[in-house]
Amino acid sequence: MERTGGQLIVEALKANGVKRVSCVPGESYLAVLDALYESGIETIVCRQEGGAAMMADCWGRLTGEPGVCFVTRGPGATNASAGLHVARQDSIPMILFIGQVQGDAREREAFQEVEYRRAFTEFAKWVGEIDDAARIPEFVTRAFAVATSGRPGPVVLSLPEDMLVRLADAPAAKPYMPVESHPGAAQIAALGDLLEKAKRPLVILGGTRWDEESVAEIRAFAETWKLPVGCSFRRQMLFDHTSPSYAGDVGIGINPALAKEVKDADLLLLIGGRFSEMPSSSYTLMDIPYPKQTLVHVYPEPEELGRVYRPDLAIAAAPKHFAAALAGLEPKAEPHWATRTEAMHAGYLKWSTPPASGPGAVHMGPIMEWIEANTPKDTIFTNGAGNYATWVHRFHRFERYATQAAPASGSMGYGLPAAVAAKAEFPNREVICFAGDGCFMMHGQEFATAVRYNLPIITVLVNNGMYGTIRMHQEREYPGRVSATGLTNPDFADLARAYGGHGETVRETAEFAGAFQRARASGKPSIIEIILDPEAITPARTLTDIREKR
Repeated sequence: MERTGGQLIVEALKANGVKRVSCVPGESYLAVLDALYESGIETIVCRQEGGAAMMADCWGRLTGEPGVCFVTRGPGATNASAGLHVARQDSIPMILFIGQVQGDAREREAFQEVEYRRAFTEFAKWVGEIDDAARIPEFVTRAFAVATSGRPGPVVLSLPEDMLVRLADAPAAKPYMPVESHPGAAQIAALGDLLEKAKRPLVILGGTRWDEESVAEIRAFAETWKLPVGCSFRRQMLFDHTSPSYAGDVGIGINPALAKEVKDADLLLLIGGRFSEMPSSSYTLMDIPYPKQTLVHVYPEPEELGRVYRPDLAIAAAPKHFAAALAGLEPKAEPHWATRTEAMHAGYLKWSTPPASGPGAVHMGPIMEWIEANTPKDTIFTNGAGNYATWVHRFHRFERYATQAAPASGSMGYGLPAAVAAKAEFPNREVICFAGDGCFMMHGQEFATAVRYNLPIITVLVNNGMYGTIRMHQEREYPGRVSATGLTNPDFADLARAYGGHGETVRETAEFAGAFQRARASGKPSIIEIILDPEAITPARTLTDIREKR
């Protein structure tokens, strides 16, 4: 039976298990919108394509299945590139469908025309264009496989407008099958030998292609071997922070004691991550290309192994398959580094205890302690980028998988659309978005999306009236010469109410608990604006301190 290209796209999505898509509508893919009408696939309409793409990224991040997003051509596609870049750098499976100009107008610089196979090559694992509607099942199934195999990442498919309305007799789409990689028995045995010989081992977890079971298996392995474990930048949900093996996060603002342990380790076991610029402290924790530490690198993409760091043992395997293979690997005797692991966990607990006070009338330390004591263990925390994020990443103790959605790429504006996506995927779990005033305004319009779909997220908006991270660097490099970092903001509580949500303003620390409880009880998307003294630029240093002691 013949179907339109738009119908074939939607059929292929359903065959591959898609239950929800994000989009900003456009005339270039009206045929797809029509096919979605009675498809049973939930369509979340967003206010800006960057937010829509970040929502798709969040679905891929929390579920391991590709998040799907539709945008229109030209400016719609370029707006979406912000989310595409996050997915690429963070290794998140995602598929971005872009409406394209009709075939007979190509190469004429037609209205909003872009050649995506040239423009988006750096942003995606694969960029394709479907010229023949009969090949839609082939292209879409391939897109899912590419997005999830090896190192996951985004795929872009361009959809010419005339192709989508053309009738075609195509085979029924079938579910994709990701390409899997597994460790060999000899490699696991070699790892066991290296562990037996080690005196100062350290495990660092990162990347994607994990699931709840593999996270539990890694914890069991680490605790059996009494191994200290760190989590790479913004991958803290990969290990329970209350475990006696947890040593802390290996990212921006790393605990100096943990950084020293990384440098002094005689065996580093990297699982799932690339150990790129942020977790490596600008490539200073391991020498390139030959680390001083004995390096075991486990990664699902063979081409990545040895690209920056030459490992002593390279294992091409997805983390979940590697974790399963560790089940039979047990120490021959009580590991002699057990007391070191205990000391490293104690150091983490001290490092992650927030300060009791600070400049101004609002102190974030007690607020973080209240959040820790009064939110469920499966609460999902989202954030974008900025100094405010330190309060989450350093002082929240993650205990469960799929409780964190934050861009390792450092993209501002991510937290709010991610929170909307997380609440849509997990409606029975609490979702808290942390945002700065600068970060929130990047995609703050998606608060309207939360209201439209009745998704009661809670946004903790830390307002210090500036682009705080840049100001911090500015005061260090050019003290007293403030340029291009000050901001003028709306009343964010009023803004929440104007959108139809709930708004609160916190001007003193003691006001936060009541504000949060009222926000939660409202059943509406909420913004809790925290008026933070600009001097409270980091948990440990003030702006004045940075300026005077640079």
